Amino acid sequence: MAVPDAKEKWSGRVNEMTIGATPDQGGTRGRTVTVGGASGIPFLDFDGQMPHPPAIAVDVFDRPPIHWPPPLAEAYRDVWEDPVAWAQRAKDLGADLINLRLISTHPDEQDRSPEQAVETVRAVLQAVDLPLIIWGCGVAEKDQRVMPRVAEAAQGENCLLGAATETDYRTLCAAAQAYGHKLITLAPCDINKQKQVNILASDMGFPLTDIVNYPTTASLGYGMEYIYSILERIRLAALSGDKLVAQPVLVDPGYEAWRAKEAKAGSEMAAQWGELAVRGPAWEAATACNLLQGGADILVLCHPVAIAAVREAIRLLVST
Repeated sequence: MAVPDAKEKWSGRVNEMTIGATPDQGGTRGRTVTVGGASGIPFLDFDGQMPHPPAIAVDVFDRPPIHWPPPLAEAYRDVWEDPVAWAQRAKDLGADLINLRLISTHPDEQDRSPEQAVETVRAVLQAVDLPLIIWGCGVAEKDQRVMPRVAEAAQGENCLLGAATETDYRTLCAAAQAYGHKLITLAPCDINKQKQVNILASDMGFPLTDIVNYPTTASLGYGMEYIYSILERIRLAALSGDKLVAQPVLVDPGYEAWRAKEAKAGSEMAAQWGELAVRGPAWEAATACNLLQGGADILVLCHPVAIAAVREAIRLLVST
């Protein structure tokens, strides 16, 4: 008896997007990063093409993350006072992109000014030639002052700026469009809200093809099934021709994984869960690899061991 062909015939594909600009494109990056373009289920080459492997962005903060668990602190303590040195470390670890978080502009942190944020961004751009993802502090009122200045300072570099939300999108959309950057749209674990944010950005004239979806992220064991189902629904909708969710997807497993108690509990749990130095990076890597299977195009990672493990997983998945 012949086995029927179960291959799907998709009418759509994920938008292809390039981040960064080389000198001949008007920027100063040493290379660009292209993501998206998939026309099938992740890593199933019989189902459709996957022209670009997922990209790894490595976290860089503009101030020391003093509450990080010991394994992360040990990996970056010698550079975390200086975002330039930290970005150089990220490049040495094999990052495709630098994920720069302007945390120090938060009013409850150092409340640094837009001018100081611009200085940081310019210094990182000058020191490291990788494409940049740049985030504000997450406080809308402050980000509305900081991000337009940052976008102007990075004009020509084709950065990825985050994040536009359903209630706070106008300023960042306008800045990204005015200065030639890509845009992250954030909608927590809700495909309909993701569509809504993308509609709002599109209504301002921002191209849907220049958007990256960020449906937020869950750690292994903490809502992973739910966020995985959201990623699946986004990919299936894109492949079915829904232009409102046909964007590449960014996830943040580095930040989320290290918030879980299994990743950061100390030596008192070693007998049950293993030593923290091994357990924490493994939790991050396992979280990231799950999200890869769901359709993530950009993964933001932290620990060097997890970065290497996920890079190898991507290599194996793409080559098989």
